[in-house]
Amino acid sequence: MTHTTLSPTLTLHDDVAIPQLGFGVYQVSGAQVGPAVTAAVEAGYRHIDTAKLYRNEEEVGDAVRGAGVPRQDVFVTTKLWGDDHGYDAARRGFDASLGRLGLEYVDLYLIHWPSPEDDLNVETWRALERIRADGLTRAIGVSNFGADQLRRLADEGDVLPSINQVQLHPTMQQDGLRSVHEEMGVVTEAWAPLGKARDLDDPVVREIADQTGRTPAQVVLRWHLQLGNVAIPKSVTPERIRENFAVFDFELSDDAMAQLARIDSA
Repeated sequence: MTHTTLSPTLTLHDDVAIPQLGFGVYQVSGAQVGPAVTAAVEAGYRHIDTAKLYRNEEEVGDAVRGAGVPRQDVFVTTKLWGDDHGYDAARRGFDASLGRLGLEYVDLYLIHWPSPEDDLNVETWRALERIRADGLTRAIGVSNFGADQLRRLADEGDVLPSINQVQLHPTMQQDGLRSVHEEMGVVTEAWAPLGKARDLDDPVVREIADQTGRTPAQVVLRWHLQLGNVAIPKSVTPERIRENFAVFDFELSDDAMAQLARIDSA
């Protein structure tokens, strides 16, 4: 058996370790999900990110169970969609996701988007706290929350959100929100970490890729890792899946990191 390199982990505030480089399956159709997740696990990924919205939880669960890796070694995230906000609805929404996944627990459960009604955010969060207390998820967090919404959950809830998953990439660096996360002890997780591929054509990214002998995607993912972000790139191409994971054997220089910091345009 060949040795598989695994992602470094970050420790959430409740002592749950999350692999820093994960595999996202947004807009990956049902028929493609199983082979993609299988290829990801074979490449070394141990963190799979799905959601009710993606309509592929069932296929993700099948792939995780069939991956030949112990369940406790694969970190599975799913998310609560907006039509399940509120205490009772959130409990039902979680149960439905867990049923589709066919797993006994998930590792991380997120509120996918904040409710326009702040009070509903708090009520929904209390349901996630109960789900965590019941041992059905190891950690709870949010996605796409602003600083004020995050602070309200911290103030009114019993458990601090362990993570906030937001759109973040070199041309949208979210410096202000990342500072709030750092101050609060919340881990930053990046969706669309490659800028939906647009950032890969940035001249600075391409120049650093040429200098390091790496692909633009590898440069951007390495940037995320060195910033301390969790990142969840997606692909359905086995070669690209493996390429995106091959980022642990090099480092970007301080100068390269400084150059990338300057291309923030959001």
